[in-house]
Order: sequence, then structure tokens, then C-alpha cells
Amino acid sequence: RMQLVESGGGSVQVGGSLRLSCRASEYFGGRFCMYWFRQSPGNERERVAGIEGISRTYYADSVKGRFIISKDDAGMTLFLQMNDLKPEDSAMYICAAEEYLGYCPREFRGFTQRGQGTQVTVSS
Repeated sequence: RMQLVESGGGSVQVGGSLRLSCRASEYFGGRFCMYWFRQSPGNERERVAGIEGISRTYYADSVKGRFIISKDDAGMTLFLQMNDLKPEDSAMYICAAEEYLGYCPREFRGFTQRGQGTQVTVSS
């Protein structure tokens, strides 16, 4: 079972940037759907960004143009560069992985490998 450990969260002011990392216990390369989800109190868990297979990417409309998802060359760390942060970006960010079989789950419950999350707080 793959273990995922997130880091990089913190508190930042509106317009600031943060870079989240998700370290995997094994090589995921192009074999997995690697996603970031987020959840804040009172809100549904939201699919934020993901890499599907080798290089296909997904971004929620709410973060397009501001967030960039990437992975390291070793295929063991997933990143989320978050720019121009807004208060509504405040949430627990959770890394999730699922074997890529030509498609990726759209909901968090479809991912069997999950991290504990890292908190992001954006203040005005």
C-alpha cells in the first residue's frame, strides 16, 4: 500500500504563494492517478488538480491559471504550486493516488491511497 505524506502548508496572506509537496513511498511515475483534493469546514471535498498517467493534467475551474501541478523526475513526489491565493483557497489539502487504468476517479472515495493532509490558511 502506497503511503503519501504531504507538506508545505501554512498561513499566507491574500495574493501570496505556497508550494505543497506529496512524497510517495513508491514510484508512481505514469502508473497512477495523482490528485490533490481539498476540504474546508462546511464544504464538500473538492477535486483541485491532478496528473493522470504520464502527463495529462486536470484543474478545477476555481484554480485554473493560479495553481500548477507537477511531479519530480524520480516520479515519487507530487507538487502543487499555488499562486495568487484567495481566502476561499483555505482548506485541508489532501494528496490521493489510485492506479491508472486509462481513467481516473472523479471523487475522493474512488482513491484508495490517501495522505493525512496539510492545512492551508489564506488571510486578508
